[in-house]
Amino acid sequence: MPKGPQGQKRPADVIGNAVLIARIATGDASDSAVVRKDPHAVALGKRGGAKGGKARAAKLSPDERSKIASRAAASRWKRK
Repeated sequence: MPKGPQGQKRPADVIGNAVLIARIATGDASDSAVVRKDPHAVALGKRGGAKGGKARAAKLSPDERSKIASRAAASRWKRK
């Protein structure tokens, strides 16, 4: 579904979108149905994401880390 400038949902068909824009312009419909993210939840997500890679690396054995690194290097070289 198409989105407006602030992420609002818009009708996919041209006529439906025109009707919605006309309603917004005349004041019959509001354009303030923007879904905003909760800043507290965003902060918690960033904090957990920053820990994830280090925790995973700490639990891997050196052999497993080596295999993962080899696959990553092979993938990088395959693209060139």
